[in-house]
Amino acid sequence: MQTKLSKFMSKILRHSPEEFGLSLDPNDGSCTVAKLIDVLRAHSKWSEISVSDVKEVVARCEKQRFEIIGDRIRARYGHSHDKVSYPAAIPPTVLYHGTNVQAAPTILKQGLRPMHRQYVHLSEGLHFATLAGKRRGELIILAIDTEKATQAGVVFYYAGNEVWLADVVPAEFCRINENAEEGQLNE
Repeated sequence: MQTKLSKFMSKILRHSPEEFGLSLDPNDGSCTVAKLIDVLRAHSKWSEISVSDVKEVVARCEKQRFEIIGDRIRARYGHSHDKVSYPAAIPPTVLYHGTNVQAAPTILKQGLRPMHRQYVHLSEGLHFATLAGKRRGELIILAIDTEKATQAGVVFYYAGNEVWLADVVPAEFCRINENAEEGQLNE
């Protein structure tokens, strides 16, 4: 049940809130938990859903896609509707991006671009980069030199829970992470 609810919440909060009659705050992409519950309960499969069910999905989501602050909930990242803004922040000296062997050569030539998303998604550690990259085929982890990128004008945004975003990351700041041994990737 949790996985299905998480996917449905992602569809609503990350991709098509208007399809469900939900208006998100244009600044942070949030709505009240009560409004989300109303939208969920409008579908017979979720008619008995409770606030605690939603809170459990938020707490247990391995990728930490959602956050609740006060009485409001939002998807932390991955929106395909209105662009949500995040505060610019100074990232750790290295961030990671999970991708696959087919995409890596293009990224190493052209840089990281958001493609069909609003931002490039990066992570502080190998765990989230691995989760993101594994679903795309044979995994390659890229390391991003954030100090040099920042000096060149790349702005990084903190989305919470080890997730960082950027509009683009030029190729000269991306390299294959040779230090990521297979055992480390599964940590």
